[in-house]
Amino acid sequence: MFGTLRNAFRISDLRRRIMFTLYAILILRVGAHIPVPGVDISVIQRLFQEGTLWGWLDMFSGGAFKSFTVMAMNVTPYITASIIIQLLTIVIPSWEKLMKEGGEEGRKLMTQWTRYGTVVLGLIQAYGMAYGLREAVITPTFAEFTLIALTLTAGTSFLMWLGEQITEFGIGNGISLIIFAGIVSRLPAGAGNLYQYLTSGRISYLNLVILTVIAIAVIAGVVWVTEGQRRIPVQYAKRVVGKKVYGGQSTHIPMRVNHAGVIPVIFASSILLFPATVAQFIHNAVFQKIAATLTPQGNWYYFLYSLFIIFFTYFYTAITFNPVEVSNNIKKYGGFIPGLRPGRPTSDYLARVLERITLPGALFLAFVAGVLPMAARALSDIPSVYLGGTALLIVEGVALETMKQLEAHLLMRHYQGFLK
Repeated sequence: MFGTLRNAFRISDLRRRIMFTLYAILILRVGAHIPVPGVDISVIQRLFQEGTLWGWLDMFSGGAFKSFTVMAMNVTPYITASIIIQLLTIVIPSWEKLMKEGGEEGRKLMTQWTRYGTVVLGLIQAYGMAYGLREAVITPTFAEFTLIALTLTAGTSFLMWLGEQITEFGIGNGISLIIFAGIVSRLPAGAGNLYQYLTSGRISYLNLVILTVIAIAVIAGVVWVTEGQRRIPVQYAKRVVGKKVYGGQSTHIPMRVNHAGVIPVIFASSILLFPATVAQFIHNAVFQKIAATLTPQGNWYYFLYSLFIIFFTYFYTAITFNPVEVSNNIKKYGGFIPGLRPGRPTSDYLARVLERITLPGALFLAFVAGVLPMAARALSDIPSVYLGGTALLIVEGVALETMKQLEAHLLMRHYQGFLK
């Protein structure tokens, strides 16, 4: 592994990408300590109780929410806006046509609409946070609420821009890495709390051993499911073009069990956190009931969370893998799946295989993120914020995705990568 890292730093372009990503994460962590003006932090910190919605929001922001810094909202509005835009792309035929036939210009336009949606949703959520936490506002006036809301929205917009820069000039997916950095930054505090639980007798060493074994098994399972794939054989016929012969070889289509990666987990978390956050700030019996129902400590939360994960797994897989398009590309280059005719039979077969292999991947994600925290909570008194499979899935999924990109850069330059 260390030899592979040395090889990566020997390549100037790859070294620049790695350093750019590290500098961006450093800027992110510095920004997570810049407080919002006009807010009494001590009042906000009194609202935090272990295992509540506040702790869940703080996990994604890397401690920025508890300190109420300019990056307290993290990239949650951006993720919510992305989900809305992608759903509207399916519902509105003109948008769907723009995505399929617009090429690069169509994708740029969709990205621009996502940015506008992020700012709008960010302002709505920021005003809700400012009003909901008005006890902590030193001077609770409309001008002060507006200043706080604009500051929080500016922080989210900066994170959105920083994520796009990481994706373009760094290594890995920028938005995923921002969430990854926020979760990882809480590991030292989590380890310290775990040590306090042991010394105070809140948990036993047997509980710790059992939970460690479960964590190792889950990590191995996540890697196994993430790397698992169904290989569809494809045979290409020989073609003579001038004096050269093309085709004639056998290859395969790798259809992954978890084609959506960690995206369904992030999407489901954002969808459930947004209404729960808004309801938490509105002092009304109905909204308070919604907030209590969707708190990460309740069973209803994990039930809905699991359903959303399954839904977004199929949804995102359908967006990123189009059986008709893959079938047409195979036919275009003179290929065929043995035993199937090119065209409609091939696309139907690919769609049927995709539906079958996506189900176990979706159920596994729902089990790790939804069922596992309840089981861990039953074994010990440790808050599910620290033991939740959500953080584990995100961290491991982003790490695998980033490693694969680094692997691709190394193999492209004839260096041996991490995967032996």
